[in-house]
Formats: sequence, C-alpha cells, structure tokens
Amino acid sequence: MGISLCMMLLLLLPSSATPLKTGDLVVATEEMQRANYFTFVTLINMSPPDTRLEANVTFLMPKDRMLTTMVMPPGGSILDFLLRHSIPSPFLLETLERFPTGATIPSSLPNYMLRITNNGRKSFVLNNVKIVSPNICVAGSSIRCHGIDGILSDEDSSVRNTSITVLPPSSSSCSNTNKSTEAASSCMATSPSPSSPTYTAPIPIEADSGTTQKSGSFDGSLSYFVATTLMLIFLGIYF
Repeated sequence: MGISLCMMLLLLLPSSATPLKTGDLVVATEEMQRANYFTFVTLINMSPPDTRLEANVTFLMPKDRMLTTMVMPPGGSILDFLLRHSIPSPFLLETLERFPTGATIPSSLPNYMLRITNNGRKSFVLNNVKIVSPNICVAGSSIRCHGIDGILSDEDSSVRNTSITVLPPSSSSCSNTNKSTEAASSCMATSPSPSSPTYTAPIPIEADSGTTQKSGSFDGSLSYFVATTLMLIFLGIYF
C-alpha cells in the first residue's frame, strides 16, 4: 500500500536537515519557487545528495496540486522520483523540439526512457505528460526546467525496449551554431538529427518455402540415384 507524497513530506520534514545544494541548483530552485513549484523544490531539498541532480540536467516539474495528491508506490523513493522526472542534459524546449516524434531519450533514472510526441511548441509530449510551462530555469548555465501537466509513472518505462534510435547531429550543424554556452551544450549533448527514426525489420516468413523446395530437389536426386543403382545390379546379375 502506497503512502501519499503529502504525508511523506510531513513525516520527513522535521528530520530533513539537508542543506540546499550550491551552484546552479540554488539558482534553479529560486526560479522554480518564483514560478510556484514549491513542492518540487521541497523534494529536491529533501533528497539525498546526488551529482546527477546538481548540474547538467533538465527537470520536468509537475504542479503542486498534482504532487500533494500523488501516492508514492511501495519501495519508491524521492530520489527515484526526481531522477525519473529529469533528463541528464540541460535542454531548452527549442532544443527538445529538434527530436522527431517516435524518438526516445533517456531520463536520469537508469532504464527509464522518455518517448517523444512532437506536435510543436504547444503540444510537446514526453510519454504521458505535456510540457505546459517551458524554459522556467534559464539563469544558470547547466540546469534547465519545464513545467508539465502530469506525473510520469513507472508503467511508462515499457518504452525502454523500443528499437527507435536517434542519430547525433552532423559536425557541420554544430560548427554553424552560436558559440554561447547554451549552444555548445546543445551540440555536445545528444541533439537529434532531423532524419526519421530507424526500425528493426522483421525476418521474412517466405524463407521457409525456399528451404522446402531445396529439400524436395534433394529427395528427387536421391530417388534417381537409387533407381540407377538397382538397374545396374540387375543388369550385372542377368549377364
């Protein structure tokens, strides 16, 4: 039986003396609070220190009212929740929009993938959630964050076995990019190619029929050999 996130926060808050992280994460959490994502900031402050959440990351933030009613699954942790709701590269929405529909990108949680449905800026979807408040965190150099309209659940990790792949951009596209920190980060991160995703084709079933024909040809040759041998034996005995 799960426990609501609101109850978990009330139980852990008195004993959570973890200091606020430093650097870009401080700047990012201030921007989150100004955009009224207070509960998400509380989760960051309460989570154990983890370098995956302190730099070179994009946070996907559900609104406060969604988080306070969420039920944490048995065995779930705040750290896993934050890793599932983050991408291990700092992406503005403009960078994410380069990925085509059907492509997948990894979250910070191992083996949990995010499938993209790209219908433009007003309808950019990751698994089952839509980005509704893009580019909230922009002041720091290594952290970006976006508001989303739902909560990513464990069931969405079923896309981890997808055969869709995204190729990195050509070197020429990066050489023509603005030399700012954001541009350099976008090129070095796994920015996609505009080409279509690739798929693994199934093995044709017709291969079995070719095997059967070869087997029939071999049986005919064997019958001819046996008949010839018997005829020669018969002629030898007769003469």
